[in-house]
Amino acid sequence: MTYALHRLEPSSYDLVLGGAVVGSVVREIRDGIGDDIWHAELLDDPAPEKRPPSFSRIDHTFGSLQAVVAWLQQIKVTDNIRNFWAQTLGNN
Repeated sequence: MTYALHRLEPSSYDLVLGGAVVGSVVREIRDGIGDDIWHAELLDDPAPEKRPPSFSRIDHTFGSLQAVVAWLQQIKVTDNIRNFWAQTLGNN
């Protein structure tokens, strides 16, 4: 199965697998106390053998969104913000 990231806000994505939201990817802005951190986290805490591919624990941290995408391997990124405004403005 292929993961999908659905962009909700500039630093927030739903993590979708098999058509279901299984987690989120969010950026933690550190405001001058270090580099920003990206978190890929599951919504639930399943037993290790029931976790989706790549997840050995509930929360993984990364230095960039590109690193998250590389870690998840096969992934499709959808910009829901852009799609929302295109549909909204197109309907007026």
